[in-house]
Amino acid sequence: MYAAMLNKKLVLAVDEACLVNARQKKLNRDNYHCPHCNKKVILVMSEQKAAFFKHLVKYSNLMGEKEEHHQSKMLLKSALTAAGFPAEVEIPLAEGQLRADVLATAKLAFEVQCAPLSQQEFNHRHQLYQKIGVKDIWIVGQRHYLKRRLKRTQLIFFRQNKAWGNYYLEINPQRNRFCLKYNVLEEPVANKLIYQSKSFVLDELGIKDFWRFKPFKKEYSLNIATQRKYLRQQIMQKTKLGLKIGEMLYERKLTLDDLPDKVFATWRNPGERDRVSDFLQK
Repeated sequence: MYAAMLNKKLVLAVDEACLVNARQKKLNRDNYHCPHCNKKVILVMSEQKAAFFKHLVKYSNLMGEKEEHHQSKMLLKSALTAAGFPAEVEIPLAEGQLRADVLATAKLAFEVQCAPLSQQEFNHRHQLYQKIGVKDIWIVGQRHYLKRRLKRTQLIFFRQNKAWGNYYLEINPQRNRFCLKYNVLEEPVANKLIYQSKSFVLDELGIKDFWRFKPFKKEYSLNIATQRKYLRQQIMQKTKLGLKIGEMLYERKLTLDDLPDKVFATWRNPGERDRVSDFLQK
């Protein structure tokens, strides 16, 4: 679709793309609508062909993972292109063994993951990227959004760097935004998380802001008494964690009160073994 309605006027995709490239307007900040059905459309820019408009397919819950995945790829590709990257979608790599969702440059790919993904499949794809020397950045859809309790299936999507610590990326095509959750840490015993977050618009400025984002990382505090209380409850309720630690304490002829405060005073990286088990093993 090469034309859309904007403020009750028909505009051409190529003209809107020129305005974006000239920085006279921001990518997809305007509300474009289809001249036929009046549904929302987005501007898609490409270095390979003329700019065009595409319907923004809405989805609900997890019934539209294919639509969510497709729309996320197109929005991400469009934003990267506007930011100056030679981005392309669905590019075969590694002699056809791998297909990059969005290849931003010859050495950088984005994988948009909306559906379930096994550890085995992730490892296969990640290792192929490593083999061909392409850095793979994973950005997840709503199924995998990070909340306050860590799921084991989310661990494969974490990355780490000096500026952001442990970080996690999420995309929301309905809102035309993506979110960076950074400085992510897990409680010493429980699978509860704490993190900071920053949202970016999926346009050229959002991509550039994301790339140079250098936040102030907070120093999180812990309540040692609360951590002890949680572990005591786990032992009394005979949960999987409680049984494991209870058995380790029994074997060493220790009680919960014998554990030093330092065990409950240190955050851990997501997915690391709990601090109590780590202490008792040593």
